[in-house]
Amino acid sequence: MKYKNIQLKDVADIVMGQSPKSVFYNTDGKGIPFLQGVRTFGENYPQIDTWTTSYNRKAKSGEILFSVRAPVGRVNWANQDLAVGRGLATLKIKSGYSKEYLYYLFKKIGSHLNSLATGTVFTSINKKELEALELKIPVNLSDQEKIASYLQKIDQEIELNNQINDNLIAISKAKWLDLLSSTSTTEVVMNKIAKITMGQSPKSSTYNTNNEGLPLLNGATDFRENINPQRWTSDPKRVVYPNSYIFGVRATIGLTTKVYQKYAIGRGTGAATPINIIYDEFLYFYLEDLFKFYSQTGSGSVYINISKKEFENYKIDVPKISFIEQFHSEINPLFNQIKNNKLQNITLLQIKKDMLNKYFQ
Repeated sequence: MKYKNIQLKDVADIVMGQSPKSVFYNTDGKGIPFLQGVRTFGENYPQIDTWTTSYNRKAKSGEILFSVRAPVGRVNWANQDLAVGRGLATLKIKSGYSKEYLYYLFKKIGSHLNSLATGTVFTSINKKELEALELKIPVNLSDQEKIASYLQKIDQEIELNNQINDNLIAISKAKWLDLLSSTSTTEVVMNKIAKITMGQSPKSSTYNTNNEGLPLLNGATDFRENINPQRWTSDPKRVVYPNSYIFGVRATIGLTTKVYQKYAIGRGTGAATPINIIYDEFLYFYLEDLFKFYSQTGSGSVYINISKKEFENYKIDVPKISFIEQFHSEINPLFNQIKNNKLQNITLLQIKKDMLNKYFQ
């Protein structure tokens, strides 16, 4: 396969984002979806939680969103028309090139740009620097499309697993609400059913991208849809163990997922470990209620810090132990299906990384 070196400006038109005034922002779905940066980026598509009634720059559905402020180099697809702020640029791929190939190319080299951003080179990147980025791509369009198709199949399988898990969670929640409505409850504090651990970030000098040490979950962007750490650390400060729940405690409060292996957790992540396995599924839904509470009572800013003490003393309504045992026996098989799908996704993501290393130089 023959490759050629080319600059980004030769394969894409670049539109830098520009933020409207914050008075135009809302969370009620009024206007057009708005992204300021990577805060709600997923593996391939962003989640929308902010809209704006006025905007200056727009990304069209199917275009590539590229982060131009730390973390520099992350990409997502625009899966609908949306407004973009100053933390993002839009890449409009020119004819004769595969936009899917270029998307996956940035999935590979974007982490390199991000590692530079942690030092002194790219804490942000401007249009001129972006245009001058050197890319190595196959000469033939057919080769670009062939490589991209392999990766798309992996992403489609991951997305299918995510959709199945969403349905299983919805079924579980319906059963949980039905059970709560049929029994009396007693108010207890969170630390009676779970051990709470708040993350602490290791020194940046201990970070690596070579799978050395423990994978680091520094915030919700590392586990928004799938557990997908971007860095590892040789000197973890706080650790979370299998069968615990992790959640974002700074940006995007409310994202909760279960871990099935040992991880290091940074200051943007907290963890709750059930003190008894029968509380497992209950804990998941109680955490959901807790975050809903904080979302409703928070200041409305993007970053809301929650302390360990607040978590431990959060009051929850717990049914009789016999009902908890019943719920666990009914729901645990569904959560085991979720576990299997998540573990499969972890394997698929590793295969994807291996392919990115093989085909993208």
